[in-house]
Amino acid sequence: MEDVAMLAPLVRGTMIERTGCPCVVVSGGKEAQTVIDVTACADEKDIATKLMQEVSQWGVTLKTETGMASFWGDASYDAAKRRAESGDNAPLQHRKSGDLRHVPNRDDVVRGKVALVTGGAQGFGEEIVRGLVASGAFVFVADVNFAGATRLADVLNAEAGETVAFPVEGNVANEASTEAMFATVAAMVGGLDLCVSNAGVVKAGSVLEQETKDFEFVTDVNYIGFFLVTKYAGRIMRQQHLTAPKWKTDIIQINSKSGLEGSNKNGAYAGSKFGGLGLVASFAMELVTYGIKVNAVCPGNFLGGPLWMDPVKGLFVQYLNSGKVPGAKTIEDVKAFYESKVPMGRGCEGVDVMRAIYYIVEQEYETGQAVPVTGGQVMLH
Repeated sequence: MEDVAMLAPLVRGTMIERTGCPCVVVSGGKEAQTVIDVTACADEKDIATKLMQEVSQWGVTLKTETGMASFWGDASYDAAKRRAESGDNAPLQHRKSGDLRHVPNRDDVVRGKVALVTGGAQGFGEEIVRGLVASGAFVFVADVNFAGATRLADVLNAEAGETVAFPVEGNVANEASTEAMFATVAAMVGGLDLCVSNAGVVKAGSVLEQETKDFEFVTDVNYIGFFLVTKYAGRIMRQQHLTAPKWKTDIIQINSKSGLEGSNKNGAYAGSKFGGLGLVASFAMELVTYGIKVNAVCPGNFLGGPLWMDPVKGLFVQYLNSGKVPGAKTIEDVKAFYESKVPMGRGCEGVDVMRAIYYIVEQEYETGQAVPVTGGQVMLH
């Protein structure tokens, strides 16, 4: 697993560089006609140089210190698997320009790309997964709720009639779990073009009353979790950059309007989101060297999603019980209060977030930005 997870992004980057477009690279299958000995290479940079010189087909077998590893690429996961099974060594062909000035539709900017969405089994995460799949991306549904991620992936694959989504278990607050999640991605499809760090939690409460354990829980998932996701997604993207230096990749944090203006009696959440924007700007400065853009989307309240609507743990219940909304007697009172704060008169929806994601991916000249999607509730100056 370690060899495959290390080598696959280098191979995939070479194929991207040769064709000018994304692809899926699977490991295993038959030995390819092109066999490259990398046992004498000192490090991954040496391997990258050798691959850039010698890879000219959709199939390549690498001779490593631990044995032989074969890699097969194509435009989709199922097509790459067919190549691996048949040993199809057709030469690489340039398939499209990749010039975003000529993309006919904004959602086409993710077509053929490999994406991962944390917290992808429900809420905004599910909306993002569905939107990316509908736009032609291959999407990993990453969630601590593995059963939910599996159900969603199964539905999407059945609807598409091919493999377009894959569930992967991951607890972003746990480093070993996060590292394993991204190793699975690299080993299964060769790399990553878009990582949407969406997983997040809320524990509302007064600073005078909130338990420290609840504050730490929110910080671990929302703040440290984004650090860990960026750390391991960024490593894969950096490897791809060694063999595809012109290819841009994206890490996008789903932040919040609370990261722009604070949140009364919800300091743990707002603090983690403010901190997240500091990480976004800092990571953007560092990772731009590797062609990785790091940005954030700051949505307004997704009032129709499970985060708010859950009858036991939802924010409507939490805010009612914590007295956050003055005079509120019912959940309906809380909902009406939050809708009244939005100039456009409604909560944020999945499609609003998707449009921001497409913009960020399409815009190659921005990094370190926080894009508000709040219906006018937060206006930047």
